[in-house]
Amino acid sequence: MEGVGRLASLKGFDEGWRERLSRNPHLAKYLDRLAGSSRPPQLVEKLSRDMASMREPNLVYPVGDPVYIHIYTDKQTGSLIYHPIEPRIEKDRERILNDVEKILALNISEEEVLEDPSAREKALDRLLNRLFPVNSYLKTSSGLELRIDEDFYRRLRYELYCEKIGVSILEPMIRDPFIEDIHCSGLGPIFLHHKVFGHIESTIAFESFEELDGFVMKLSEYVGKPVSHRSPIVDAKLPDGSRINIVFGEDISQRGSNFTIRKFATKPLSIIELIKFGTMSPTLAAYLWLLLEERMSIWICGETASGKTTTLSAITAFIPPSAKIVSIEEVPEVHVPHENWVREVVRETGSSQSEETGAVSMFQLLKAALRQRPTYIIVGEIRGQEGAVAFQAMQTGHPVLATFHAASINRLIQRLTGSPINIPKTYIDNLNAVIIQSAVHNPKTGRYERRVLSVNEIIGYEPAEQQFNFVEVLVWEPSTDSFEFRGMGSSYLLETKIAIMKGISKYELRKIYEELELRAKILEYMVKLGISDYYDVWRMLVWIYNVGIKKAYEKLRQDYLSRLDLRGEAPLPGVRG
Repeated sequence: MEGVGRLASLKGFDEGWRERLSRNPHLAKYLDRLAGSSRPPQLVEKLSRDMASMREPNLVYPVGDPVYIHIYTDKQTGSLIYHPIEPRIEKDRERILNDVEKILALNISEEEVLEDPSAREKALDRLLNRLFPVNSYLKTSSGLELRIDEDFYRRLRYELYCEKIGVSILEPMIRDPFIEDIHCSGLGPIFLHHKVFGHIESTIAFESFEELDGFVMKLSEYVGKPVSHRSPIVDAKLPDGSRINIVFGEDISQRGSNFTIRKFATKPLSIIELIKFGTMSPTLAAYLWLLLEERMSIWICGETASGKTTTLSAITAFIPPSAKIVSIEEVPEVHVPHENWVREVVRETGSSQSEETGAVSMFQLLKAALRQRPTYIIVGEIRGQEGAVAFQAMQTGHPVLATFHAASINRLIQRLTGSPINIPKTYIDNLNAVIIQSAVHNPKTGRYERRVLSVNEIIGYEPAEQQFNFVEVLVWEPSTDSFEFRGMGSSYLLETKIAIMKGISKYELRKIYEELELRAKILEYMVKLGISDYYDVWRMLVWIYNVGIKKAYEKLRQDYLSRLDLRGEAPLPGVRG
């Protein structure tokens, strides 16, 4: 392999990277150019959240052969740059691909036009092997004759895969599990929101209106909702479930057509990962655990991209495993680990704003859910009249989990009691608790990170005083990036609702707080033992429900102490004894 000696000097190089380089000559060629530079990149198997604190990242990581990502710092601007490393055809690309397209069109049969992506990929391989075998020659319409060696074949296959099966130039970003959002604002580069490095600029850009419009039209056809000057705005979803919004044409978008993709996470973050990332504390998570176990209604509020849906998916694991859950969403984003889960999605046939011509709205689905005898109803996002139905559900004993756009408890109440939701003020106490969440600036990393700012218990409305009463049981302290649980010994929900449901008398209320602390310690042990995968956490919680809190605490405590003994480390203060 060319340049292997110099590549072996790159930080992070090991046998795994040696194999990757042997399989991907384009990667070896790219890294060879950088290995002798003043700032050679570091090779990493996988990114970690800790890397957000790096001053000038310069990393290469895999997102699935043959695609790799290089994130580096621009010397002139200091901005982070996202550069996909792909086996693209470098010379005469457009001319070659146009001719290959024509050859494929003449030779493909109806039987090879398949819907399943894996079947289409196999059909593509069969066509390529038959029409463009290695060591053959490709003659273009302009008279160009190219020898198809192994390297050219790999590049041609990748180009055709991206165009026929993948998402064209967006393929690396779609593959990358660390990309949350993809933003094209018009002419110029595509921007991304990276889970580790935040806002970042990509090296993929549109240089002309014709190129941009052509790509946007192709993208809209890919999702099955072609745009036009008559219908220039499209909301749809990609095959993996990611949301996409497209605005077509210079007449309504001055910088040219634009699109935004909000990616769909294949595996959600667990409650343990949220604790590790600092989104919430173990005590707060234990508090939510108690509430969800006893069927309290909780809404998660915040601005756009504050992590509301992520938190919602994480806390659903606290709902008892025997529960029946019905979720209702416009785009399926919420994850629920329970087997008895009914997942319902809005159908936008005809006009998405009406219930005519076969369309099914969230309002209809929520009404139907009330007849399905669910233990919990989850509403992906409440915006309009479905909010009134959600309150009707809570009044009739159906607890509701939901997300809502509101930056504070006061704004939430204003929107609920105003048009178009119009909840009577005296009904507000059917909602038990409200989580306020936001993306905040972390001075240590210089990035925005999600934090629960407060948790509020709703007590009710006082008509005489014309005011709403609520208790702020938890607050986030920005100066120390820590959480203060103010509800210890004074929680309205724990004392007046949860304790009663658990058979605890008003003279023994300390027991509910002792159980809260015990659950918080269980979650801390899970963090220390590395039990953080979403489904591993779920299996652990199912086991805890089966054996009981006290037995689970003792078992996890012993596992933790045994691990410390093996490592020869000291236990955490207060753990032993």
